[in-house]
Amino acid sequence: MLAAERRDHLLELLARQGKIVAKDVAADLGISEDSVRRDLRDLAAEGLCQRVYGGALPVSPAVADYAARQTVTPDGKRKVAAVAAGLVRPDGALILDGGTTALALAHALPKELSCTVITHSPTIAAALLDHPRAELFLLGGRVFKHSAVTCGAAAVEAAQNVSADLCLLGVTGVHPEVGLTTGDAEEAAMKRALSARAADTYILASSEKLGTASRFRVLPWEKVSGVITDADAHHTVVEQVRALGVEVLTAG
Repeated sequence: MLAAERRDHLLELLARQGKIVAKDVAADLGISEDSVRRDLRDLAAEGLCQRVYGGALPVSPAVADYAARQTVTPDGKRKVAAVAAGLVRPDGALILDGGTTALALAHALPKELSCTVITHSPTIAAALLDHPRAELFLLGGRVFKHSAVTCGAAAVEAAQNVSADLCLLGVTGVHPEVGLTTGDAEEAAMKRALSARAADTYILASSEKLGTASRFRVLPWEKVSGVITDADAHHTVVEQVRALGVEVLTAG
């Protein structure tokens, strides 16, 4: 099989099965695992897969920059936001992550809701300025422009001095085996710091993130209370996550 044919075969496997196991592909094609790994390196360099130990997974479209992500499944994000807004209790304290789904959630919160919102996102804080009964706490630090959030040591330290009933967290990848991932190491650390300060953490996961992975793990499944998604209740990944004992709230 020529290199171009192997490439097409790998992409077809990724689309059909949702993952590639290098040793299985090598056995099926009668080639070495090294050859498969080289092909996967080439695909990863083009942004067509995320390499993981033993093979590859679909790459998340949510690793694009903030401006580009605003055009990705906006309806799905609004549906997720509507369900998530229902989890925010009057007079409760909420840690709200940054990102485009979190921004949709900020817009979905009732204008007269009395609550405390703790965030490391200037865009989230700005979106809630016209909510007269929402107390806002903005966590400072180095601004990671890709996601319009603060992160780094100063931001993590600031997060350690707050607490909340609920954390609503965005990620770029939601995978039953790999867990919850994002594309930047410092952003992943900040998300862990935020989650650790809340009684419950729910993941905001519009459907394009399901079954995909990014380079850095945010949290394992046992560290989250649930996932909120606009995917169908019978989506394969939704069923797999539920089988792990994780609550999944669907916005269908």
